[in-house]
Amino acid sequence: MEAHNEEKPENQHSDLQPCGGTTFLRTCFNGVNAMSGVGILSVPYALSEGGWFGLVLLLVMAVVCWYTGLLLRRCMNANSLIKTYADVGELAFGYKGKLIVAFFLYLELYLVAIEFLILEGDNLNKLFPNMSFKVAKLKVEGKQGFILLAAALFLPTTWLRSLGLLAYISAGGVLASIILVVCVFWVGAVDGVGFHERGQFFKWSGMPTAISLYAFCYCGHAVFPTLCTSMKDKRQFSKVLAICFVVCTVNYGSMAILGFLMYGDGVKSQVTLNLPVKKLSSKIAIYTTLVNPFTKYSIMITPIATAIEDHFQFYKSKSMCVLIRTVLVISTVVVALAVPLFGYLMSLIGAFLSVTASMLLPCICYLKISKTHRSKGIELLVIISILVLGSLVAVLGTYMSLRQIISHL
Repeated sequence: MEAHNEEKPENQHSDLQPCGGTTFLRTCFNGVNAMSGVGILSVPYALSEGGWFGLVLLLVMAVVCWYTGLLLRRCMNANSLIKTYADVGELAFGYKGKLIVAFFLYLELYLVAIEFLILEGDNLNKLFPNMSFKVAKLKVEGKQGFILLAAALFLPTTWLRSLGLLAYISAGGVLASIILVVCVFWVGAVDGVGFHERGQFFKWSGMPTAISLYAFCYCGHAVFPTLCTSMKDKRQFSKVLAICFVVCTVNYGSMAILGFLMYGDGVKSQVTLNLPVKKLSSKIAIYTTLVNPFTKYSIMITPIATAIEDHFQFYKSKSMCVLIRTVLVISTVVVALAVPLFGYLMSLIGAFLSVTASMLLPCICYLKISKTHRSKGIELLVIISILVLGSLVAVLGTYMSLRQIISHL
């Protein structure tokens, strides 16, 4: 860790946050906003894949990921110089550990950002199916055109380098998630769709996909160290974690139950695609869905951009920082246009990346840093159980997701 940190000036990225740090409330907004992302649209689909038993799995995944979040915080407490998730990997396993953690961390964030663009394209195309426009004499229409439009709107938010400022955008994201659940309830209770579907209690065939999607719902570990580092009082971060997981789990559980009761096994990978477009409540839900990624995209891109700026020491040049973030946005657009499969891509992220970053790596790093593996207590048994569960989900979920993606390309 020493060589790694000597390369960084003490005032590095001092403009990333206010002098006093981010307040407790603002950090809560940033945390809930980072976790309560596009996963909320797919929890009804996840429930349809695994059956009602999936609600138990959702709760288990929430508890497990909350616990591994605490383990990650303990790893940061081991050395005051730790600022990022990659630093935790370096403290545990040296430079190779840093590279491995960074790979999973930033690839996960990158693919989630791509999911936001696909989400925008799908829902805008549902609202305006015949829309088209020209870009440099080239006619762009349908989903592809809306992906480009969404990226253009997201781009300025990635130029904000203060997590304190991003908290105001995050507050809008938290409110949007709550409004979305209320609107879906209104469609079912008032607009005639009803809650008549019952579904199966347990579906083994869809269980790997369901668990992978639930894992995706709690993939905030990648930004936890960044949020903790930005806080005015870092001792309060454990409370921030508890609040974030409780709020998100209530929101996810509510949406899963409502969507599954309304559409059963016919629910799509994004529940908004099932909603009747002509109803006002449906339009509000879809428009809210469109606003949500706008509040979250920059939270995903910022850690990646910051890592690049740190590595090449571009953090002193605002123009270079803007350029780096712009190039990142453009690259996500290219991938979103090439692989526009929302549900299957989300399942792959959940199985391969979210499980690794949110379950496996925190446990492995904690065992190495704290030397817990030398004892035989309950904590060691819990951590080993999480590692076994996470490994099974990663292998089975990744296989199922890749098979589905390949079959639909």
